[in-house]
Amino acid sequence: MSAHKKGKISTEADDSFGANPFAELTATGLPAGELKPQPSLSKKNSSKKKSKGRVEVRREKAGRGGKTVTTLKEFPSHIPLSTLEAMTFELKKICACGGTLKGRVVELQGDVCDRVCAELIARGYQAVRAGG
Repeated sequence: MSAHKKGKISTEADDSFGANPFAELTATGLPAGELKPQPSLSKKNSSKKKSKGRVEVRREKAGRGGKTVTTLKEFPSHIPLSTLEAMTFELKKICACGGTLKGRVVELQGDVCDRVCAELIARGYQAVRAGG
């Protein structure tokens, strides 16, 4: 069939067909590697995560024609409005309700305080239930 060339490994089917194709490879000419100690994961997880800020979650009815609304107020000033707009959109999807952003206050239709608090905590905020 084909002539065997010097330095090439034969791909012809023979007795060693099931053998490891990497058995003839060597590490000669490669620099010696050093094993670096891996940082333990327990140290990373044990450190307390820094909160993005405090957010008041309040359930309101007054002045809204008897309709219940969940409001999110007191967002830190370093959070841009574009982030609040995106968060409002995502919270509306998560809570399956309508809502809007008025100034720096997020208003969601219905009593969804528990769901909102859980989501804010998952995003790194300190959610505080305000009011009664």
